[in-house]
Amino acid sequence: MKANLENKLIAIVRVRGRVGVRRNITETLNRMNLKRVNNMVLLYGSKSNLGMLNKCNNFITYGEANEETLEKLFSKRGIKISKEDLNALATGKKSMKEVTGEVPLRMHPPRHGYEGTKIGFNAGGALGYRGEKINELIKRMS
Repeated sequence: MKANLENKLIAIVRVRGRVGVRRNITETLNRMNLKRVNNMVLLYGSKSNLGMLNKCNNFITYGEANEETLEKLFSKRGIKISKEDLNALATGKKSMKEVTGEVPLRMHPPRHGYEGTKIGFNAGGALGYRGEKINELIKRMS
C-alpha cells in the first residue's frame, strides 16, 4: 500500500463509471457501496478494506480524511454528528451508516473538474491514492 493507512479513516470517491468494467471490480465497488460516479464513502483502514482499495485503484481516488473537512461536509448536508460519533467512525467502532444514516454520500462533481480520469494522481490525474489532498477534493465537491 502507498502509505500506512491501517487504523485510519479513509475517504473514497468513485471517479470512473460503469461501462466496460470487469465483473470482479464491479463486485468490489458494490461491496464498498460505490455504485455511481461522485459517490463517497468513509471506511476504516482494515486489512480487507485496504485490499479492496488496491483492487479498485483505477476507478477510485482515496486518502486520509481529517475531522475538520468531515465536520464541514456533514454540517453543509444537514447531518448532525457529534465528536464521539466522529471518533467512533475514525476508530472503526461504528460504520458510516450508523453515524450518518446514509451510505454513500452523493457528492457534486468537483469545481473545475477532475484532473484526468484515466491517469494516476502522481502522474497528474485523479485516480488512486492522494493522501491528505483528498480533503481539497471533498471541499471542491461539497
